Amino acid sequence: MRIIIQRISSARLICKQPASKQISKEIGRGIVALVGIESDDDESRATRMAERLLSYRIFPDSNGRMNLSLSDIGGDLLIVPNFTVAADTRKGTRAGFSTAATPETGARLFDSLTRCIQQQHDHIETGIFGADMQLTLTNDGPVTFILQS
Repeated sequence: MRIIIQRISSARLICKQPASKQISKEIGRGIVALVGIESDDDESRATRMAERLLSYRIFPDSNGRMNLSLSDIGGDLLIVPNFTVAADTRKGTRAGFSTAATPETGARLFDSLTRCIQQQHDHIETGIFGADMQLTLTNDGPVTFILQS
């Protein structure tokens, strides 16, 4: 599992549903997490990544050092399934997706990750697995990390 996390001051996600429905979600200060699920991922990795997402120290303390986590500041979290994050980009000029989980496995593990986070954190919004989505965010720093299991 690969998750790109960005410390943000605000973010907005628009999910386009079939039949022209749109769902809009917005968050304030916190983290946007783009989640790529790989073929060898399982429930235990989802649980571990949920813990890491909530406890990864990327927010400044009173001395300006990145010593505070999302849980410490009570920040918002927008978690977005993103198939392309699981791409193999090691060679060539086009991404390969043989390392990505099947859609069924990806959806199941994304739901598992989301449930784990919801049990520990109140301020969470999610994207919709398999939907066409547009994401707008203001990266604070900029601060961006890639978490891998």
